[in-house]
Amino acid sequence: MGMNITQKILKSHLLEGDINSKEQITVSVDQTLCHDLTGIMAAQVMESVGAKGVYTEASVFYCDHNTIAADSANSDDHRYLKTSAEKYGIYFSKPGNGICHFVHCQQFAKPGKILLGADSHTPTSGALGMLAIGSGGLSVAKGMLGEGFKLIPPKVLNIVLNGQLNPGVSAKDVTLEILRLISVKGGLGSIIEFSGTGIQYLSVPQRATIANMTIEMGAITGVFPSDDITKKYLEAQDRVGDWIELRADEDASYDESLVIELDKLEPLVAKPHMPDIVDKASALGDVKAHSVFIGSCTNASYADIVKASKILKGKKVHKDVDLTVGPGSKQVFEQLLKDGVISDLVDSGARILENACGPCIGIGQVPPENGVAVRTSNRNFMGRSGNNSASVYLVSPETAAATAITGFITDPRTVYDVSLLASIEEPDMYKVDNCLLIEPQAEEARASVDVLTGPNIQPLPMRGVLDKTIEAGIVLKLGDNITTDDIIPGGANILKYIANIPEFAKYTFCYTDPTFVKRAEDMGSSIIIGGENYGQGSSREHAALLPMFLGIKAVIAKSYARIHKENLINYGILPLVFRSNEDYDKLDAEDVLKIADVPNAVKKSTIQVENITKGYTFEVGIEISDYDRDVIHDGGALNYLRNKINSKTNS
Repeated sequence: MGMNITQKILKSHLLEGDINSKEQITVSVDQTLCHDLTGIMAAQVMESVGAKGVYTEASVFYCDHNTIAADSANSDDHRYLKTSAEKYGIYFSKPGNGICHFVHCQQFAKPGKILLGADSHTPTSGALGMLAIGSGGLSVAKGMLGEGFKLIPPKVLNIVLNGQLNPGVSAKDVTLEILRLISVKGGLGSIIEFSGTGIQYLSVPQRATIANMTIEMGAITGVFPSDDITKKYLEAQDRVGDWIELRADEDASYDESLVIELDKLEPLVAKPHMPDIVDKASALGDVKAHSVFIGSCTNASYADIVKASKILKGKKVHKDVDLTVGPGSKQVFEQLLKDGVISDLVDSGARILENACGPCIGIGQVPPENGVAVRTSNRNFMGRSGNNSASVYLVSPETAAATAITGFITDPRTVYDVSLLASIEEPDMYKVDNCLLIEPQAEEARASVDVLTGPNIQPLPMRGVLDKTIEAGIVLKLGDNITTDDIIPGGANILKYIANIPEFAKYTFCYTDPTFVKRAEDMGSSIIIGGENYGQGSSREHAALLPMFLGIKAVIAKSYARIHKENLINYGILPLVFRSNEDYDKLDAEDVLKIADVPNAVKKSTIQVENITKGYTFEVGIEISDYDRDVIHDGGALNYLRNKINSKTNS
C-alpha cells in the first residue's frame, strides 16, 4: 500500500513511535513561527530555561497582529521580541513586513518540511506541501529547543477538488463550501489532504486560502501536493532551490474522502457567528453592510486585491460603507503600488491599511454598535471584531468589492462582467526585498545582547505540582463551540496586556460572563464545564494560562479543540471528558466537585468525580498520553521543561 503526503512527511520526521499506531508520536520540527501575541510567551520560555539558541532550520518572530502602538506597551513588546530574536538566533520580521503566514509562504515554507507555529492559521504554509501545524507558544518554544512535537497519528481526510472555478468564484468559496458540508467539527483529529484535477488551476496563494481555513474545519492542518504550480511560485520568489516534488502515491489510502466539483460552486457567505453557517451571496441581498474589509492572512494576495480593484474601478464605495484594504505583505503592497492598483482603490474611496492582521483580530476598524461587517477574513465569532454586538459575514474579495459598491451583500456576478477576472494571475516574478526582515546574528555576537523589557512585560505566573485533592466549585457552565475568543477576546484595548498576565486576566470571559473573574477569585479554586468542541479557534494559549492564573483546576467538557486541549495540559489544567451527556445535564454552576488522590487518578483513563453539593458520583475520562500525564503531574510544561533541563545539567 502506498503512502499519502501526510504519512510521507511524518515518517521522514519521526523521532518516537509508530505513525500507524494510535499512540502518541514525536516528530522533529524544521521551522517555527511566532508573532507579537504569542512570541512573547516563547521568548519568556527561552529566557526562563536559560536557552542558548534554537535547534531549528529557521525560527521567526513576526510583528503583525498589534502594530498600531497606541501606547508604549505595544512598542515594548516589539522591542522585547526584537532583542530576544537577536539573543537566541531567531529571524525578526519588523512591523510592516506583513502577516506572518504570508511572509512565511514567501520566504521560508518548503515542501516536505514540518512547521510549528504559535498561531492557529499556521496551516497556510500547507499550500507549499509542508505540514504546517498551529500550536501554543509554549509548545512552539519546546519545538525551538529541540523537543520536537507530539501528536496522535492523525486520520487523513482527502478532499478531491475537481474541475475549475468559474470567474467570480474564488478559493474562499471553496473553503466555505467545505465548511457548509462538514462543519467546524468535521476535521477533528484529521489532516486534510487536497488532490484532484482542479488543483492544477489553483495558484499557491489560492491554495493558501484553502489551507488557511482547514483549522476552521477542526483539522490539525491542510496540505497540498508540491507540484509544478509550487515550483513556479518558488521560482517567482527566487527560491526554486527549495522545491521538491511531493505527491501521494497512486495507491495511497485515506480514512475518508470528499469530492468538490469546483465548476458547480457560486459565491458564498458565512453568516454570524460561525464560519460553517453558510449561504449563497445571492440569497443575502437584504443584509446592509456598514463596513467592508479586504485583507487578512486568508485573502490579501496580489491577485485577490487586483480582482477586487477591477470590480471597484470606475465606481465609488457606497456612501454608507467604510471600505478598508490591507495587503498581506510589503511584497504584495509594493507590487500593487507598481501596477497602479492602489491608486484605483483609493480613487474608488477605499482606505489602505498597514500590511498587518488589523481588523481580523479586532485591532482597528471595529464595527459600530449592532453593526454589520463584511470581511474576507477567516473567523466571525461573536466579539472577534472588537464589538460583541456586531455581526461579521465572511466572503471572498470579489463579493466584498461588490458589497462595498452596493451597500448590501452582493453576488459579484450581478455588478461586473466577471469573465474579465479570469486572466488575473500572480506575478511571474516577485520583488524580493527583505529590508524589514532581520537575520539571526552569529552565535558569538549573541552572548552580549541584552533582552530589553518594559513595565508591561511581567514574569510568567507559575503553578506548583498537581494538587493531591481537587475540591472546587463550578464557576461557569457553557455550551458547545466555545471559542478562545469567548474565553479571552481580541481588540487593541485588551490585547495590549498580552505580556501582563495579572492585568490581562481581568478580561477573561468578559463578554460571556462579566462576573466571571470576581467569582473565580472569590472561589479560589474552581472548575469550568463545557460542551462539544470546547476551545475552538485561535491558538491563543492565554485562554488556558489566564484561567490557570485565576485558579481553574480542571475543565470538564464533552470534547475539545486540539490546540486548546494541548494548552490546558501545558498549563496544568486537567482536560476531563464527560462519559455521559446526562452527567453534563445534571451539573449546575456553584456545584462543588471533588476528585480524590488526583496524582493517581490521572494515571487512569477513568476518574471518579464526586458532586458534594448533590450527593452523587459520576465518571469522566482523561484522554492524554503518558508524556502529557508527566507534564500534568509537574504542574505544566514550563515546570516539566525546567525539571528536565535541570536533570540533564545535574547528571
